[in-house]
Amino acid sequence: MSTRTLERLFAAAAEFDASDLHLVAGVPPAYRVNGEIILAEEDALAEAALAEIAGALLNAQQRRKFDEEWELCISLRHPAAGRVRATFYRRNGYPELSFRFCGDRIESREALGLPEKLDDWARKPNGLVLITGPTGAGKTTTLNYLVDLINRERRCKIVTIEDPIEFVHENQRAIVVQQEVLTDVRSFNRALIHVLRQDPDVLVIGETRDFEAIATALTAAETGHLVLATMHSPNILHALERIVGVFEGSAQRQIILQLSNALQGIIAQELLPAVDRTRRVLAYEMIAANNAVRNLIRENQLHQLENVMQTGRKEGMVLMDNCLYELYCQCRITYETAISRARHPESIRQKLA
Repeated sequence: MSTRTLERLFAAAAEFDASDLHLVAGVPPAYRVNGEIILAEEDALAEAALAEIAGALLNAQQRRKFDEEWELCISLRHPAAGRVRATFYRRNGYPELSFRFCGDRIESREALGLPEKLDDWARKPNGLVLITGPTGAGKTTTLNYLVDLINRERRCKIVTIEDPIEFVHENQRAIVVQQEVLTDVRSFNRALIHVLRQDPDVLVIGETRDFEAIATALTAAETGHLVLATMHSPNILHALERIVGVFEGSAQRQIILQLSNALQGIIAQELLPAVDRTRRVLAYEMIAANNAVRNLIRENQLHQLENVMQTGRKEGMVLMDNCLYELYCQCRITYETAISRARHPESIRQKLA
């Protein structure tokens, strides 16, 4: 496969409004459009052709890292497709590629389907705001919406650590410093060690992956910084359990106290097929850190948080099942989608009955 062929595929992805392009040996190029995989009407891809294109996209340092670790993410810029996140991995000893198209503009909160409460969190002077959800749930889009909001409203310094950078923010009222792993910093964790010396007001962590990232995020949130971060986790409860679970002994108790003090709120997202299947609809659950929430976290009674979310609607809290029910009542998703994604399907059936 030549680079000219790849450019043609990128241009076609932009025309189809695809979110992803997958190059897998043995099958034709595959686009993800509105959450579904669609195969191009082309010949199947050969392993040697994929190895050739992968080598052409990587510089020497990136090639060494891929050879050592067998997986890599980088960002690219394409005239038709805009900013592209390229993920390299191996199968049967040969590289394969997955491309995520990031877009060149930030949609409004209303267009994205995000709740108004999220804007309030972005205007906080400090604390931790966590965006969680499975892969492809729109976490990065929400993160960049918050960065754009702060950039438009506050005179401050925003520092982001991303792997890779998916959307480039131009300075508006704020100064935005975006650092990319392997381009600007050698590693994610080394960047986190030095980031607080850059005098940021807002720290944006592309993904909280391990105890070092979590510890740095909580320390920064406690010491007067607003921290925006994403995490791969299916819901709010799992996100909190994951944060606490990566620490042991006395360190775990310290993290629980830091989390109870620093947390501003968590939003857990999913993107669901719309009724007409021409687009996707955002479903979410939210928890805001009021006194009751902080006490439950401090006492490590995380299983009781769902009850607080059920009664905290006036403070912007939403349960996923309630969001799914409302989306169905608004005729935005099907009954089957609502039931299949519900945590407690019977509760939705009872409401509809």
